[in-house]
Amino acid sequence: MPSTVRGSLRAVNGVYDQRVSGRNEVGVTAFVLAGGRSSRMGSDKAFLRLGDDTLLSRALKSARAVAGEVRIVGDAKKFADYGRVVEDVYHGQGPLGGIHAALSGSATELNLILAVDLPFIGPKLLKYLLLRAREPGAMITVPRAAGVLQPLCGAYRREFAKVAEESLRQGENKIDSLFARVGTRLIEENELVRAGFSADMFRNVNTPEELEEANSLRSGWEP
Repeated sequence: MPSTVRGSLRAVNGVYDQRVSGRNEVGVTAFVLAGGRSSRMGSDKAFLRLGDDTLLSRALKSARAVAGEVRIVGDAKKFADYGRVVEDVYHGQGPLGGIHAALSGSATELNLILAVDLPFIGPKLLKYLLLRAREPGAMITVPRAAGVLQPLCGAYRREFAKVAEESLRQGENKIDSLFARVGTRLIEENELVRAGFSADMFRNVNTPEELEEANSLRSGWEP
């Protein structure tokens, strides 16, 4: 693994705005999306191990550090032992179906969405994301790293459920295409870097090779 990548993962704990430290956010529900098909992995990603933790336990740990209420979006039969579970209303519609289910069942205005296969996303970044999301003028707050939007590490106002449902009813499940329809705040990579974060935090785990690579990086990374 290139030393530049390993170094950037260590560096994210360096520069850090004190406004995003401290206790978990009041009035926020966090949802871990764990219902993917894992077709490229060949087994359920949620239960794969990264060091001593599963991807699910790692994501739940980060979510519980920033939100008083945390739920899992997925199959209740599979995940009920690990926390409160929300199941999709529109099955087989990908992550947008999971976001819709999360927001439809939420009791809070502000909601954090985190995919289970983003093991390097930690509480500090999530707190920063929520800090920006509390600013007025946007229904969605989402990072863009390495030129790619990151809708599965985003903050969503509950009202986005209506927009998602309209799209799902029409058989459209692309999340990014909906951003232009609502007020969307993009956290660009240069802002993330200034705050002490790295685009490498958004590395996801979809294949056995990516899992092996993530395990080689984890010793230099504290989420």
